[in-house]
Amino acid sequence: MPNRLKLFLDRAWRDLQDRSSTGWHILIEKGPSQVQFWLIALMIGIASGFAALGFRKGIETLQAALYGTDDLAHLHSFAGTLPWYWVLLLPAFGGLVVGIILNWFTHDGRVRAVADVIEGAALWDGRVEKRAGLGSALASLITLSTGGSSGREGPVVHLAAVISSWVSARINANGVTGRDLLGCAVAAAVSASFNAPIAGALFALEVVLRHFAVHAFAPIAIASVAGTVINRLEYGDVTEFVLPAEGSLAFYVELPAFLLLGLVCGVVAVILMRSIFWAEDVGDTIQTATRLPRVLRPAGAGLILGAIAIWYPHIIGVGYETTSVALTGGMGLQLAITFVVVKVAAVAITMAGRMGGGVFSPALMVGALTGLAFGIVATAVFPDVSGSETLYALAGMGAVAAAVLGAPISTTLIVFELTGDWQTGIAVMAAVSLSTALASRWVDRSFFLTQLERRGVHLAAGPQAYLLSTVRVASIMRASNHDRAANEEQCWDLIEQGVYIDGNATLEAVMPMFETSAARFIPVVTLGGEGDPPELWGAVFQVDALKAFNRALAETAAEEHS
Repeated sequence: MPNRLKLFLDRAWRDLQDRSSTGWHILIEKGPSQVQFWLIALMIGIASGFAALGFRKGIETLQAALYGTDDLAHLHSFAGTLPWYWVLLLPAFGGLVVGIILNWFTHDGRVRAVADVIEGAALWDGRVEKRAGLGSALASLITLSTGGSSGREGPVVHLAAVISSWVSARINANGVTGRDLLGCAVAAAVSASFNAPIAGALFALEVVLRHFAVHAFAPIAIASVAGTVINRLEYGDVTEFVLPAEGSLAFYVELPAFLLLGLVCGVVAVILMRSIFWAEDVGDTIQTATRLPRVLRPAGAGLILGAIAIWYPHIIGVGYETTSVALTGGMGLQLAITFVVVKVAAVAITMAGRMGGGVFSPALMVGALTGLAFGIVATAVFPDVSGSETLYALAGMGAVAAAVLGAPISTTLIVFELTGDWQTGIAVMAAVSLSTALASRWVDRSFFLTQLERRGVHLAAGPQAYLLSTVRVASIMRASNHDRAANEEQCWDLIEQGVYIDGNATLEAVMPMFETSAARFIPVVTLGGEGDPPELWGAVFQVDALKAFNRALAETAAEEHS
């Protein structure tokens, strides 16, 4: 009997070892898409939450040291009492440090942020650049601590994406799993940064993954909850902004005013986005004309920001103090309009100077100020049928931010979670709906997608446009030794006519060639040096290109509807 028991236990132990070894092999070789990966989602959520918390604490610590105050809630007010030369030079010094960091960590001196995460989700199986991402996070931390005028959500989202990319590479995750893990990281980072678990999960789905597939929701929700818990362990269960208790909405009578506010906020959002892009173009022109080293570009932008901050210290950092004042109705009409203009200019200079940071927090500030200014006018013109002007500030905050992000659902929810005010939802939704509808007509759907469009990445048009760039010609061409290869003589005839494609090109380049040439196939070549003839690899047939494109569309549709 003891021998039988010992034999049974030995056999059970060996079986457990075999199963563990097999499970680990599957996890490493095939990725967690083949097994339950809730634990991985939770771990990524915890890691991303701590990354977001560390980023925020790092800004607070560095700001307190550089500006000499422990009361960061009133940093702008305190900065107004500092010597003018300190306010002027600190952003310039920070810009110099940022330029050195970006020159070391990136090949182009550009900060990575949310747009790059969206591109990674769509085109790179949920992966982003790791080295450039870490450098961008450090650069953005310096920017926000030394007087740059931007937000912290952009660098935090990309930093979390770096974490998920590392995990995806370690476990060899396929495209679907890599994107799901990326969504988990983004959701946790947003939730930990803003104490907004619902909006964090929806932001990852709506903005980054750009679909609401059922298979992605559960792990993303788990990660979002993990990020929120980490935030609350440090800051408690408190909202970012505290609204006054007064004010009510006369829904049926006052609702048209909030619809009109939505249109105004849509215009303001477009001005904010277009100002950033215009400033970037001006910055590129000046840098080229003056041959300014790229390492000095952030320092130049910092010097301009410092000059503005001498008179308007409200532009420093994420601007939550000014946003809070606007939401409580603590300023007049002229001051609110002035701050809108100054903040838009400061954000454009920060972004054009490649100093780093995000656009969400600035959009919240600009929206709250715009809504307050509109509310002051509306309540003065119709005092008998108007609620509090602070309700307009709340609706304006959501409307501008939603139009900039192109995310009406998650932005509406994050406004509620930031303020804790769920009673005025219909007013916020009315303003958000019209602002996003209007702004999306004047840009490529959102700030992030317009950024990508300016780089030649066509995600705004949908999968039918950007999937062409994911299929390389070399992967579908028929080589010269293929049993159904193209006729070599016909290939050289086409090459002499200038109809050929490089093997490293994608379907995005070759599909228009089929339309213009009316050829069944396009020769694939490697171009030699000057004077050397091209080397013929083979040919890509139109039927093969269409089959590959159809497979890519089918795989995307299957993922989005699973």
